[in-house]
Amino acid sequence: MLQETILNIFENSWPMIFIFSMIVISMRITDIVKNDRKVVFYKEILGLLFIVYILCLFHVVTFQDVTWSSSNFIPFKEMLRYRFASSLFFRNVLGNMLMFIPFGFFVSYFLKLKKPYSILLLSLLISSTIETTQLLIGRVFDVDDIILNVVGGVVGFAVYKLFSILKEHLPAFLKKDMIYNIIMLILLLFLFWQLYQIINIGGAI
Repeated sequence: MLQETILNIFENSWPMIFIFSMIVISMRITDIVKNDRKVVFYKEILGLLFIVYILCLFHVVTFQDVTWSSSNFIPFKEMLRYRFASSLFFRNVLGNMLMFIPFGFFVSYFLKLKKPYSILLLSLLISSTIETTQLLIGRVFDVDDIILNVVGGVVGFAVYKLFSILKEHLPAFLKKDMIYNIIMLILLLFLFWQLYQIINIGGAI
């Protein structure tokens, strides 16, 4: 199910992702050359990945099929009606939580958040905005989605804090930008390989 979801998002949003990425990359390169700015590879990639994530999030909340659902304004009503480990449970409960984990991580990283209160409020604001917008454009509003998104945002903050704590306890030579650049390059290669595999599987089906 996860592979199908990723494939669907990629198939429908890659033109938007490609165009926006080229705009951002070209502007960033121009800024670096023109203003002689220092470049740290892993930080540049994290910034680009955040933009790609936002574009994917926009696709999911704007174009995802909702004909099977209806608006819900009662907290926990939708969550509790799904059988644990069922496809709908994974899609609507875990899916909505997982969807906001990157948001919590990226925002915490870029803003260097120390406490979870900020990401909790930011996740609440953004998720509420998404759900309200969906209602205004003729889709559905689900208060449970907001709850799950906020939980996901806080989990993303926890992941960021865990990495921060691990970083503080690393030896000095492992804190150099070059080490993080190499790790980021490896992760990118792994990500592209996984995406290639998913696309091949989807094409075969």
